[in-house]
Amino acid sequence: MPETDVQIAGGGLAGALMAGLLARRGHRVTVFERRGDLRRAEVDGGRSINLALAERGLHALRCAGIEREVLAHAVMMRGRCVHAQDGTTRLLRYGRDDSEVIWSINRSRLNGVLLDFAEAEGARVHFGHRVDRIDFARDELRLVDERDGARRVLPCRVLIGCDGAGSAVRAAIAAEIAIGEAFEPLGHGYKELEIPPLAAGGFALEPNALHIWPRGGYMAIALPNTEGSFTVTLFLPNEGPHPSFETVRTPAEARALFEQEFADALPIMPGLERDFAENPLASLGTLRVAEWALRGEALVLGDAAHPILPFHGQGMNCAFEDCAALDSLLGDANDWAETFAEFHRVRKPNADAIADMAIENYTEMRDRVDDPDFLAQRALEAELAARFPETFVPRYAMVTFRRIPYATAKARGEIQSQILRELLAADPTADFDPARIDWSRARALIEQRLTPLP
Repeated sequence: MPETDVQIAGGGLAGALMAGLLARRGHRVTVFERRGDLRRAEVDGGRSINLALAERGLHALRCAGIEREVLAHAVMMRGRCVHAQDGTTRLLRYGRDDSEVIWSINRSRLNGVLLDFAEAEGARVHFGHRVDRIDFARDELRLVDERDGARRVLPCRVLIGCDGAGSAVRAAIAAEIAIGEAFEPLGHGYKELEIPPLAAGGFALEPNALHIWPRGGYMAIALPNTEGSFTVTLFLPNEGPHPSFETVRTPAEARALFEQEFADALPIMPGLERDFAENPLASLGTLRVAEWALRGEALVLGDAAHPILPFHGQGMNCAFEDCAALDSLLGDANDWAETFAEFHRVRKPNADAIADMAIENYTEMRDRVDDPDFLAQRALEAELAARFPETFVPRYAMVTFRRIPYATAKARGEIQSQILRELLAADPTADFDPARIDWSRARALIEQRLTPLP
């Protein structure tokens, strides 16, 4: 692709990574970010939304050459530590061993590393600048300086929107063509809380796990930070009978909920009432967008193209995979319009698939992780994966530890779930026992319905 002036709206995770990758290819890249430079402000790790970094995201960071630097700010998580209502815990591993883990990382710290990368590669980042209007007929980008209200008009040949779920670039494309937006609200929201480090230093809970308190129609989770704190997220229905954010509105009502449902967490959350009062209530939903590009003039990616629920930990990973995919396509391209069209063709089915799987994973996390039938399925799944490693790969592993297309992982996962149900149907007991499984039938089902993975 010939060297081109490229503007990027949004200097968050995807925007900063994409800027660095494009600049490294020789393009003249300018990033406009509405917020100030987060590297110049003190960051409180326990109050920023944590992210789960997995193989897809790590691959993109390897492409950028910054994986090691990022992991220096991350905490390894081996699995889900499930907290029952009686206070007992059980660790459900994500993978086979410590070669299959995910990493908890503070969003702001990660963003800082990515901004450093973008600038080191030659991208220019302008903070405090909001995209106000895009005039595609005149190839103009109109900006507002949030600090003094000054307005700027710049020529704009190629624009990439990495400006999140409320994307101004997506709105501008929608003003030109029908993009087929469809929003699916979850009906649940969340509040960010905190478990601070122990007074003597260190973690109040097992640090190498994602902690989860599943309670049926709602839950709480906690992810570790490098300095010893945990970022806690309380998920509840927005409306309806107790508990919901309609019935849990005050700090006192939040304490009463924790006393009843999350009692083992309460003693290590001294700031619960303060956090509940000060931190905003955020909503959750999935946005599906049929068209992501306007000819070769504009493209949206990451959350600007496909905002999904956070319950598979794949929003950031999917966005980073977008960046790596676009970067790879540009390596052999001569035309922005063809590149954008091919990017959409490749990535759209996978974005839809991970959106579906994220919705399913919320039900699993809040309802099923302590259910005997679910545990039996996971035990059998692990046994089948050990016996047939080339063919039977758990869906979670396909999504999290490999870079198999999301759509492929979803389709194979549905087949594998049916195999699990059929094999367990012959054993009505709650506890999984490998001796009660018909392994010859298991082999036949797998060979009939699945092909080996590359």
